[in-house]
Amino acid sequence: MKIGITCYPTYGGSGVVATELGKALAKRGHQIHFISYAMPMRLNNFDANIFYHEVEMASYPLFEFPLYTPALASKMVEVCRFEHLDILHAHYAIPHATSAYLAKQVLGDSHLRIVTTLHGTDITLVGLEPSFLPVMKFSIEQSDGVTAVSRFLKEKTITNYNIKKSIDVIPNFVDTKVFKRRETSNLRNAIAPAGEKILIHISNFRMVKRVADVIKIFKLVHDKMPAKLLLAGDGPDRSACELLVRELDLVRDVTFLGKQSELVEILSASDLFLIPSQSESFGLSALEAMACGVPVISSSVGGLPELVVHGETGYIAEIGDVERMAKYALDILGNDAKHRRFAESGRSRAVEEFDTEKIVAIYEEHYQRLL
Repeated sequence: MKIGITCYPTYGGSGVVATELGKALAKRGHQIHFISYAMPMRLNNFDANIFYHEVEMASYPLFEFPLYTPALASKMVEVCRFEHLDILHAHYAIPHATSAYLAKQVLGDSHLRIVTTLHGTDITLVGLEPSFLPVMKFSIEQSDGVTAVSRFLKEKTITNYNIKKSIDVIPNFVDTKVFKRRETSNLRNAIAPAGEKILIHISNFRMVKRVADVIKIFKLVHDKMPAKLLLAGDGPDRSACELLVRELDLVRDVTFLGKQSELVEILSASDLFLIPSQSESFGLSALEAMACGVPVISSSVGGLPELVVHGETGYIAEIGDVERMAKYALDILGNDAKHRRFAESGRSRAVEEFDTEKIVAIYEEHYQRLL
């Protein structure tokens, strides 16, 4: 098949999943055309089946804001016309699915199929803006196929928009051949020279990620046992979090790593992953941690309970229950046998339920059914 993929080319989960999907499909022999305003962050290796088409943004004094939706639609038309695409796969509904619909109308092509994958904030936050809601609903219903990354997100979409169209749940995935625990004694010794336990959190440091809760959980753990905290990522809440670390006198034991593209080694050096989010449609970073044999403590929101099995791969607590999450952390970190059991269960769950090969095959079947 010839498949066009449009995504946000950033560190967010939707862009990561879209890029990894394209790379995996290319390895299976399909021709993949990425269409976006910048090169996707994880599109870092040459593949003869992968092509990139940049959406060029013109600047005119008349237009106060960039007109990305029509520019993207025009580029989609161009790529579809010259490359004879079978599928346009829009990751994140606004504006990608809208642009795909416009492109199909311009082409008048009955063969072309549009697939829209809903990733989370396009539904739970952006789509609920009154100005976006009618376009969001229309774009979803005009897609030939719609997928969501969790049952939670599917149900939220149906409830919020009264969607009648069928939505298939195809979860996010991880390459368990890449994301697996490695030997990292040198890194561990550098981070925790006295053998301290290492906790880690990875996010875009936005309010919904509740990174301050991560630091408060760590403070309670730190009071009971020697420990270090790694915070990977960056975003609007980072400065406030750095201030909180100073206020709690944790500067020597908390390290802000900034944005990281290579996470396997960092995860392999860690003992526990914290994700106390207020909203999480799936929790890709938690899945990557599980694949690397790191137990997870999460909040009970969104798609996280579909991923983290309470008492088997980690623990789940209510949003904001810092004390309970800290108690769970101490329970795992203070019991080597339990930690090992949770780590092995998390790895097994990632391999058996969420491996790239398994999930990409489901996408292939979805495309073929539409065609």
